[in-house]
Amino acid sequence: MKKLIQRLLVFFIGLPAIVVLIVFLPSYNHLALNILITLASSLGAVEFARMLKAKGFPVYIPETAILGSLSPLAMTFIVSFDTNSQITQSLFIIGASWLLVSEIFYHKADFSRVVSRLAAGFSVMIYPGLLLGWIITMSTLEHSTVVILTFVLATVANDSLAWVMGLLFGKNNRKLFVVSPNKSLAGFIGGQAASMGICVLLAYLLPGSFVADQIPALPSAMLLGFCSGIAVILGDLAESAIKRSCRLKDSGAIIPGRGGILDCTDSVALSAPVFYVLYRFFF
Repeated sequence: MKKLIQRLLVFFIGLPAIVVLIVFLPSYNHLALNILITLASSLGAVEFARMLKAKGFPVYIPETAILGSLSPLAMTFIVSFDTNSQITQSLFIIGASWLLVSEIFYHKADFSRVVSRLAAGFSVMIYPGLLLGWIITMSTLEHSTVVILTFVLATVANDSLAWVMGLLFGKNNRKLFVVSPNKSLAGFIGGQAASMGICVLLAYLLPGSFVADQIPALPSAMLLGFCSGIAVILGDLAESAIKRSCRLKDSGAIIPGRGGILDCTDSVALSAPVFYVLYRFFF
């Protein structure tokens, strides 16, 4: 019961706070939101690194905090301060070069763990920062506030309604996925309906932000919600597989009732590039 109360409090406080950030602080192409995403990417990379460390991969936590922030930080410079787009490649080259060159000095005689450390280092550069960076890319769109708001609401609605439907109607249809046996068919259907419903509703209420190029706006919005909803679920399952491999229930404990940063951004990370690409294709 305590965890349920904590989760509800986080939902009813956290979601409005993010909506306020998106709607009322759009300056410099949503700089405030971009900074939050960069911070979340850094902390998520640290959680991921700790999981890798539990599996025997040698990692250095302060280093992973920096590596995990490189992609969203580069995107923030490009989007919010109109810097050269080559900065993304430059920061990745610097990060990769550091990982390679630092091995020369970290080890004196035992080089048996060099490959493992490189694999871990490159992994935290990609997950979750490289994926979350696509939310920052949404800031470049003409109707960026509506697009980002639609994405956030569709993702949160998917996760929330899937949880509620699973509690209410999922008792006899669980074990849909081996990696997460508590997930149910009822939850899957509810989550998909939520994502599609949010996208269709906002496309209907704000048609100026959903001007379709090929297929009519409302069917396009339904497809946008359906495909990004699938990505939401797959992102959640992917992180469940990582945690199961590490024999962990949560990626961390920083968010009451939810767990760690990765527990809150797993769905968002995978669905962000899917949503962005499909929005650009349809609208």
